[in-house]
Amino acid sequence: MSDYHTANFDPYIVTNDLVQDPPTVFLKKIRYLGPGFILSASIVGSGELIATTALGARAGFVTFWVIIVSCLVKVAMQVEFGKHAIHSGETVMHAFDKLPGKRIGKAHWTVWSWLILMTLKVLQVGGIVGGVALVLKMAMPDVSIIFLSFSVATVAAILTFRGYYKFIESTSIIMMGFFTVFTIGCLFSLQYTPYALEWTDILSGLQFNLPAAAVGVAIGAFGITGVGGDEIIYYNYWCIEKGYAAKTGVRDDSEAWRKRADGWIKVMYLDALVAMTIYTIVTAAFYLLGASILHQLGISPEGNQTIEVLSNIYTESLGSWARPVFLIGSFIVLFSTVFAALASWIRVYADALGRVGWINFEDQDQRKKTMAILAWVFPFAWAVAYLVIKLPVFMVLTGGIIGSVILFIVVYVAIYMRYRRLPSSLYPGRFYDLIFWLSALAIAMVGVYSLVKIF
Repeated sequence: MSDYHTANFDPYIVTNDLVQDPPTVFLKKIRYLGPGFILSASIVGSGELIATTALGARAGFVTFWVIIVSCLVKVAMQVEFGKHAIHSGETVMHAFDKLPGKRIGKAHWTVWSWLILMTLKVLQVGGIVGGVALVLKMAMPDVSIIFLSFSVATVAAILTFRGYYKFIESTSIIMMGFFTVFTIGCLFSLQYTPYALEWTDILSGLQFNLPAAAVGVAIGAFGITGVGGDEIIYYNYWCIEKGYAAKTGVRDDSEAWRKRADGWIKVMYLDALVAMTIYTIVTAAFYLLGASILHQLGISPEGNQTIEVLSNIYTESLGSWARPVFLIGSFIVLFSTVFAALASWIRVYADALGRVGWINFEDQDQRKKTMAILAWVFPFAWAVAYLVIKLPVFMVLTGGIIGSVILFIVVYVAIYMRYRRLPSSLYPGRFYDLIFWLSALAIAMVGVYSLVKIF
């Protein structure tokens, strides 16, 4: 495996030098999972600890269905982008740039749209950086929040600007394992407190009701829980850097190539399924903790009191002794998002800058230099955004709403990939297409419904 993740290996230039037959046995397939775990690490801090818990605190159990649907419905879009990475070796921005339609300067309008929307999402990750700083502030009350915010940015930059795929994957898996066990433990302990869950509580949240007062938070939560539009795009890059495209080889439409592509696509399906299972369980757990404890207490995470309020879901379920454990756990959960999001942002942004003609993304040296610079620019921009606005929940939910808009572009591109770019030899069965269209329609319907409710 090491030959796929050295400094000299360029995963974005596909040749036949590293062609490898895919594993067919389940236990061997497990060895090749990873891209979905990086996505899980980037999802859980913002979507789960803050947005999901805030929705549960404000709406109670009634919007539990929004969280479940959000986690399940978008995975079909995710695997379509992963599939495109495997059979074509193309990045998402490269695929965007090949779409028919209006071009602005050197790039397709979808590339520019993504650049604009993702620049606005500086607010979202700024809220996460602020959340990490607030956790540290609770542990070190005498230290300035400004110093802590920039310290978080500096550590994230140091870990990322030279970080190759294998390091990012391994670190994400460690953090993901910790917050999964920690959160499930809290939910289990909840049953021994006055806030114990009843089946009627859970069933009341599966009635597909959406109170008007909860619409804004629900939109943000839908856009940010599970895989958002930006994470779906990231997945393409992580599949490429994992080596799925390199192992498949250059497309020549031969039977050998088709079998390799089909086999690595099946590995990618398993990767996406395992990741979806993990982040759905964690998301549901965070929501139920917020709905059962914070909603009953009548408090909701807001402003600089966000982390202090969130600590109640741990101290009320485990006891006052759990406060230090909460600080450690919430730090890891939130920092995992900053870390994984930064690693993803620098790759996609560098690619987008290449499409608009500012750099040559195909030149490995230029790409690495650009990514290294962005690895310092973005975290400091996030820190500044938090220090100016100082409303982490608002910032995270605003990013979620922007993510919902990005999902419309993602659905459009996914449909084009499925029906215009996918080789006929890799066409899926009818069941896959059914799930694909249900996913596309659900995203569109929720998006339109949400916009109507807002305006």
